[in-house]
Amino acid sequence: MTAARTAKSGRTAGDATTAPAAGTTRAVRAAGAGQAEETAPAQEAAGPSSRRYHHGDLRRAILSAALEVIGIDGPSALSLRDLARRAGVSHAAPAHHFKDRTGLLTAIAAEGYALLAAALGDADGLRDAGVRYVRFATEHPAHFQVMFTPDLLRGNDVELTAARALAGERLRTAVADSESAGRADDARLAGVAAWSLAHGFATLLLGHNLDAPIGDRDPEEVFRTLAGMLFRSG
Repeated sequence: MTAARTAKSGRTAGDATTAPAAGTTRAVRAAGAGQAEETAPAQEAAGPSSRRYHHGDLRRAILSAALEVIGIDGPSALSLRDLARRAGVSHAAPAHHFKDRTGLLTAIAAEGYALLAAALGDADGLRDAGVRYVRFATEHPAHFQVMFTPDLLRGNDVELTAARALAGERLRTAVADSESAGRADDARLAGVAAWSLAHGFATLLLGHNLDAPIGDRDPEEVFRTLAGMLFRSG
């Protein structure tokens, strides 16, 4: 499996079909009452072939459409009006759920951090945590891109802050369980080193910068080898 194929697979099968992360269900239930009003005008304009969403589907549909756009053209291509058209709802529907473009991107980042925390939750040591980090990036490339672009996000958002903190704690736990942390003068810097390795590798992989060096090798196994060069165990 090449790096290019890995990244492409993540874009088509990962982001667009991801289940809602922690906190999303509450927001969907809260918005359910007003959903019929949002979908009706667009459905009437589009005709009987327009898809009709059941309660709880609309927020997810907007998020999925946004992830698809980001995966292809990047966050700068996002438009709430365009997402409403894609979802077959009124222009006001995305704003009803996310307030504005920043709110939508913040929701995507919060979901991404929650998914990352879940992926790191049962990691078996430092190297396995790094592999899981790389796997998350390739399976959820749109999330990954938005999560680490703070200028796009509402930094004081409660769900984003909580999800980011949990993911960071999971990574620190993996570092603490490694002998590498014991050799470091500063355990926090050991965590930065581990994160830098995994994040840098994932970023280069998604940008197809590793296609030639890796070739047909499994990117996850390549990362394990790299981590073994820098960290004695974990």
